[in-house]
Amino acid sequence: MGIRDPVKKPAIFLDRDGVINRAILRDGKPYPPESLAALEILPGVAEALARLKAAGYGLVVVTNQPDVARGTTPRNLVDSINETLQHALPLDSIRACFHDSADDCLCRKPKPGMLLAAAEELDLDLSASYMVGDRWRDVEAGRRAGCRTVFIDYHYDEPRPEKPDYVVGSLLEAAQIILNGGTR
Repeated sequence: MGIRDPVKKPAIFLDRDGVINRAILRDGKPYPPESLAALEILPGVAEALARLKAAGYGLVVVTNQPDVARGTTPRNLVDSINETLQHALPLDSIRACFHDSADDCLCRKPKPGMLLAAAEELDLDLSASYMVGDRWRDVEAGRRAGCRTVFIDYHYDEPRPEKPDYVVGSLLEAAQIILNGGTR
């Protein structure tokens, strides 16, 4: 009898700012919190994540943090926010890309590098997984990784994603659709 591959499990990949915690809006565009004191977990997030975790999904945050490369946000602030979220919520992993667009790295969304690396490390089934985000880059990264996509629409003043699988108003609404097998 040979050794079997472990069964891969589905995951929910989540953007951070605007999905897990409140984004700071300036001129209709979302930005990360400027301090640990400004960090606010959005209503319904803890319940949504608990329900998804109980249903067997891995929970992985994938977040672009280009302000570190731009020198406008210290890396230790991003790490502190991530650690706070990791302790407060049932997350399996938080992955951050600290590059700017000009760096042309493989991890910055819309490229799927963070999702692919997490899937490899955590034995996740991308085809049974979802990417939940509030910006076009999130949806595109999910699509490129082979996940179904959920767009949380806050009507930001920026380009919208092309053809997400679902459009919702909150992570709790996204969780309900995912747990209902894709129906509202």
